[in-house]
Amino acid sequence: MRQLKKHGFGKIPAMLLLLLFSVFFKQAQAKAAPFSAIEVVLPAGKAPDINTALHLCKKYKLPLSSVYTWKNHLVIYGRLRRFNLLRHELTATYPQAMVKTYQNPFYDFDRAKRCKTGVVKNWDNILLTADLVPDAKMQREYLNYHATQFKKWPEVSRGFCNAQFQQLLVFKNGRQLLLVISIPKGENLDKLNPLTSRNNPRVDEWNKLMSKYQEGIPGTKKGETWVFLTPAGR
Repeated sequence: MRQLKKHGFGKIPAMLLLLLFSVFFKQAQAKAAPFSAIEVVLPAGKAPDINTALHLCKKYKLPLSSVYTWKNHLVIYGRLRRFNLLRHELTATYPQAMVKTYQNPFYDFDRAKRCKTGVVKNWDNILLTADLVPDAKMQREYLNYHATQFKKWPEVSRGFCNAQFQQLLVFKNGRQLLLVISIPKGENLDKLNPLTSRNNPRVDEWNKLMSKYQEGIPGTKKGETWVFLTPAGR
């Protein structure tokens, strides 16, 4: 306590200091929580109970906009601070479902690092999913392309900058990919996405090259690859 007195804290009870430090620590943890996702895949033909998922968001203090669906798929995405607890609860809530987790993206476009202009405060997150083709060699090639993209294909991230993308993450679980594109809140991806390739043909080359490594997840139509998950809480 001598050091505390030296710095003007002599009149503050030690327990109060511990409480303040605990609050500050929890706030720091909340800010540092990485983006991640948990997916619930129900048997084909069964739609997930969205209201239950929204209730869980309230319980875990997540925005309702964290919930996304597509057919028999439900995804909760965001800064999931109590990740394992939420995963266990989703497993118990949907006993007939397969629960998949997405952590540690293998690709991370961060506007703050890659662009000359800054990052806006509020985002809309667009989620898409697809499968990698069932060929181990091609899967390794796909991951390697993304690992070296910033160095060998700088035009791609330049296109993301032009399109006002704030962040772009790609996660992988088995063969399944989860793509998250973050744009300024209220903007429209259909309007912004063409800006990635405006006067930038290398982006079209990249997209064409990547298409041979990807295919649609079960339930997609013939020729359909990436599918958009619908936000449930908006």
